[in-house]
Amino acid sequence: MIKEEFKLDNQLCFRLYTASRLLTQAYHPLLSKYGLTYPQYLVLLVLWEKDAQPVNDIARRLFLETNTVTPLLQRMEKEGIITRAKGKKDGRQMIVSLTKEGKALQKKLADVPFTVGNAVVCESVTPETAPDLLQKLDGIIEKLSEYKAYS
Repeated sequence: MIKEEFKLDNQLCFRLYTASRLLTQAYHPLLSKYGLTYPQYLVLLVLWEKDAQPVNDIARRLFLETNTVTPLLQRMEKEGIITRAKGKKDGRQMIVSLTKEGKALQKKLADVPFTVGNAVVCESVTPETAPDLLQKLDGIIEKLSEYKAYS
């Protein structure tokens, strides 16, 4: 007989993984008509908050390594959504900025957060309970960011 802690339905990691995967799938049809992927959308969200940021800051904000973000940014640059230029103060730094098209996408994608948000609303997640859920997830993210299993 299998122990309770080894049952799939008792795994927080599986629930978070499944929710993340399904949430990303919900974004797909909304973003694909503009030729965007979900990771590209996340980069846009960061740049819409504050344009002209170093690659390192964008990667840090997305909890990714710069070597993961760089190919993504290169594709976005080829598509005319962003530009990348060496920093004026520090030539080693690469500064990412929105193009006119990248800025225009914000208006085109204005309904995306509401559409996906409505898809998530259920008995246990409502507009009223969402802030509490976000706070709990932030706690998990913070704890896991500090966690080193094999230190």
